[in-house]
Amino acid sequence: MGLASSLFSGISGLSTLGNAMTVIGDNIANVNTVGFKSSRVTFQDVLSQTVATTAGTAQVGRGTSLADITASFSQGSFESTDSTTDLAIGGEGFFIVRDPGSQSEYYTRAGEFRFDKDGNFTNPAGYIVRGWELDASTGEDKGSITDVILTSFTSSPQETGKLTLITNLDADAPSKTADLAQAWDGSDTDGNYISGTVYEYQSTLKVYDSLGSTHDITVYFDGVDGAKEYEYIVTCNPDEDKRTAIPDTTDKGLGMLGKGVITFNEASGVITDISFSKFIGEAGGVGAASVWAGASTADPTSYGEYTGDDTPSTFTFTATVAGGPATISSTGTTAAVSLAYDNGAGESGTISIPTTYKAGEILKTDYGMQISFPAGTIEDADTFTIDITAGDADDLSDTNCWATMTNTHDVSSDGYFTFTADFLGGTNTSMDVEMDFGSAFSGGSWTNASLSTTQYSSASTTAFQSADGYGAGDLQSVTVGTDGAITGQYSNGQVIPLYRVALAKFQNDQALFKLGGNLFRETRLSGNPITGKPGTSGLGNISPNSLEQSNVDIASEFVKMITTQRGFQANSKIITVTDQMLAELINLKR
Repeated sequence: MGLASSLFSGISGLSTLGNAMTVIGDNIANVNTVGFKSSRVTFQDVLSQTVATTAGTAQVGRGTSLADITASFSQGSFESTDSTTDLAIGGEGFFIVRDPGSQSEYYTRAGEFRFDKDGNFTNPAGYIVRGWELDASTGEDKGSITDVILTSFTSSPQETGKLTLITNLDADAPSKTADLAQAWDGSDTDGNYISGTVYEYQSTLKVYDSLGSTHDITVYFDGVDGAKEYEYIVTCNPDEDKRTAIPDTTDKGLGMLGKGVITFNEASGVITDISFSKFIGEAGGVGAASVWAGASTADPTSYGEYTGDDTPSTFTFTATVAGGPATISSTGTTAAVSLAYDNGAGESGTISIPTTYKAGEILKTDYGMQISFPAGTIEDADTFTIDITAGDADDLSDTNCWATMTNTHDVSSDGYFTFTADFLGGTNTSMDVEMDFGSAFSGGSWTNASLSTTQYSSASTTAFQSADGYGAGDLQSVTVGTDGAITGQYSNGQVIPLYRVALAKFQNDQALFKLGGNLFRETRLSGNPITGKPGTSGLGNISPNSLEQSNVDIASEFVKMITTQRGFQANSKIITVTDQMLAELINLKR
């Protein structure tokens, strides 16, 4: 081994320490780079050369070389920002971004994101963040990982499905009209649909149709003399009533959606029973009628009411029952009635009603008569009932039909009666709305909520009212939760889940390839990415309004810089001294 070998040992030291200084310089240069991960240099000695000594053989080192440059993925500190789309990861994981010009995916810890003009959720370089689309109603992930892109900046309207009206109805107030429903006149051209002298109390709620327009629903109440009851009617503006069963503006029933009675406990003043009848249109004139009676395949126990100033000689009701439409007709007078039925499935027959009215067949009332089909006539174990009522031809009831609801058959799954409205007048535009007075039917009786309608001896007043549904809204802002869920806040008050940001981790972070721009790329040695929701599978949580700062420790870097500088100086001295020794060697020939 010659003297010149020491020159190459010094050069190896200068070379490796120069590279080490480059790494230190890169770390210090990125001390303020968002999401930057510092690097560290490690050295190793070069293969030693074996030489002969007086004691045998020995090894002489030949310098140093770079062993590895590794990244430190330790957590950087968080900086709070005023942007809700600035995200930081607390724990393991990387954000996934896609090059908009290809399908290549990259990984980053820098969460400085924003929405561009096309609704893409991107980083400053335009790479699109990846995640899952969320179901707007449940907030659950849908499908596989995709680009986070807002395709719509509006919230679609939702029609109203339930009204809640909690009132106290004055127990001492006298009845102001014998029949509240007959006091309604939807044909009044001056807009005086009901006189203020015929009801005790009224309350108005706003509802939304499927297009997001608002409409007033007004509920009128009036007491029943001698009973712990209040009758009520549910109404809307007759000009907005587009139900086809009410064909023209001369009909007094325009705007009439339903009627009913609330019964209260005499001692406690709380609800014990509620009845309700849907208004289903006009009968078609005295002497003939053809109406939908509200029956269904599962429940034909509903009622249709025909009113005329005399018992009609012929009328027809149509209902859907088992086997198909059933046409039921009757001919005769109050003295003798013959009823024929045909359900369209080969089941037909005639029921003769005797002049002596029997329970379950014909029930004589003060207003006319009620004809009931015996159980099994239309469908096993059910009864289909038709009401025929005589009255004054000038009464509202002369031309109106009602579908009377019963507790055991006609409440919704939540235990509430529903009324039907149609404000648009198109195909399938009618809407069924639950009416909640604070009491629900639970199979055998009405169960009152902690806040329910009452009948106390105090002024009638509304304690609480609400209506679900909403109109169209514009996106005002977005927020991101710790689980990565991006939700939109809209001008209609809705908060709708939009997307969830996805995170990825690798078995070998050190093998990721640095691309610049705060991006990493997977390699064969890093393994495939393991993706998941933030906070699951060992992945960190998302911190919104935050950016992860560089994890460079500048004090440590300065110490490394000093030691590297001293090492470089020492190695340079090796070269200088070796040069002087070689100069002395050359001078020997003089």
